[in-house]
Amino acid sequence: MDLNASQAIRLLVPKIPLIVKIVVWHALGLTETSKKWDLRMELAVRFIRSLLITDHPRSISAQQKGSTGDSPVKGPMWISRVKAEAPPEDDMRQAVFSAIDSMKVGGETYTKPEYKSIEAEWTGYRSNVSKDAPEPSLSEQEKFKKLMADTKSNVTILFFHGGAYYLLDPASHRVPVSKLAKRTGGRALSVRYRLAPQNPFPAALLDVLLMYLYLLHPPAGALHEPVPASNIVFAGDSAGGNLSFALLQLILQLHRTAPAGQPPTITFHGAAVPVPIPAGVASHSPWFDITRSLPSLEANAAYDYLPAPSATPAAFPPCAIWPASPPRAEIYCDGGAVTHALVSPLAARDWAGAPPAFIGCGEELLADEDAVVAARLARQGRVVAWEQFEAMPHCFAMIFEARGAGPLFLDRWAAFIKMAVESPAELKTKGTFTTAKKLQSKEVDVKALTELSDDEVFGLMNDAKEKLIKKFEAKTKPTPKL
Repeated sequence: MDLNASQAIRLLVPKIPLIVKIVVWHALGLTETSKKWDLRMELAVRFIRSLLITDHPRSISAQQKGSTGDSPVKGPMWISRVKAEAPPEDDMRQAVFSAIDSMKVGGETYTKPEYKSIEAEWTGYRSNVSKDAPEPSLSEQEKFKKLMADTKSNVTILFFHGGAYYLLDPASHRVPVSKLAKRTGGRALSVRYRLAPQNPFPAALLDVLLMYLYLLHPPAGALHEPVPASNIVFAGDSAGGNLSFALLQLILQLHRTAPAGQPPTITFHGAAVPVPIPAGVASHSPWFDITRSLPSLEANAAYDYLPAPSATPAAFPPCAIWPASPPRAEIYCDGGAVTHALVSPLAARDWAGAPPAFIGCGEELLADEDAVVAARLARQGRVVAWEQFEAMPHCFAMIFEARGAGPLFLDRWAAFIKMAVESPAELKTKGTFTTAKKLQSKEVDVKALTELSDDEVFGLMNDAKEKLIKKFEAKTKPTPKL
């Protein structure tokens, strides 16, 4: 969400000594990144890092409250708020639980969530207005009609925001999502899925499946007409990228277990409806590994604001929502579930049947897991577009969307989404690495993006899970009475 002036001042004033130090060191070429970044990026990344790596973190409740909620809409975007009502049948819930259970590889446990009606925002480009134009005083239905009048393509992006599964919401992502809509000529439906820790896995997964069926088979009262799967691309950043691929893997599992030659069906608002595979999936800096186990988590720390495992900040102060009750090792899920393929898509071995996929990232902490998934897809014969930008931090195009590598990445992200809908036959597997300052691109072999074997990856993930569980058990072990 946007900061107001007083909030910005409260954040900036304590950081003035750090800012002065960065300016001087950058000018003298004494920082690790001065040859890759300009001063503006150096300041931005190091400032964000100083907020995340601190001895005095805010509670999860405070962070969540400060990063969610509505905010004024302005500028060249249409926002039409809708709500997808939960279906009266339990079929969709049971299909999700059945898929989770059939994909278990060990003793994974999870809490079975109830349905909830889910809010979302139709987002589109609003033509012929200034950057400060206020949102018009119209009904949501009228705004949707205006949005559709400005839509030039059949592209429909089902968008899932990032935020580590416990922060942010569609309001925080309106600018980049509206820019994707403009670049594709299409529209996006940005989903306010349930956040952890209050709603652990698989609540968010259940929510986004509901929204996919809502797009495909709109119930009475929905603003839109049925949208063919061939017009829908799942997209998201960070945790939203995880959710995009987890939803795709869920749908693939429904297809694997359906009767031979028949599509899977789910009873939804009174009708048995098919669950087809979408046109594509497209993610920016996807967080594929909840275990945080691969080498780039440490090796790429210089280029990122995210905290490396060795620089993990102090524990969150207790609040009403964390630690969870009963206690849980992970904010998003039960500790034993971190290696489940629908929690960490890095653990998914089989991508047969997957549509074209776009995976783009920086030279960031998550680069290894993104490269492993992209290479695995390519080796299994799936179409993959890989985009990596030198020295760029996590979700760089969402932060620097108006300059440098940001707009170039948005152009390529949107171009893939548009092609996945309008000319899918033209999509071919291709990898690109783009330099930091000159933005020069060279092709790379997607199948050879990583030297990590699948066995090594799964071993590292399982080791990290075991350490997480042991640490949790030691922390929660009752103190013996004397």
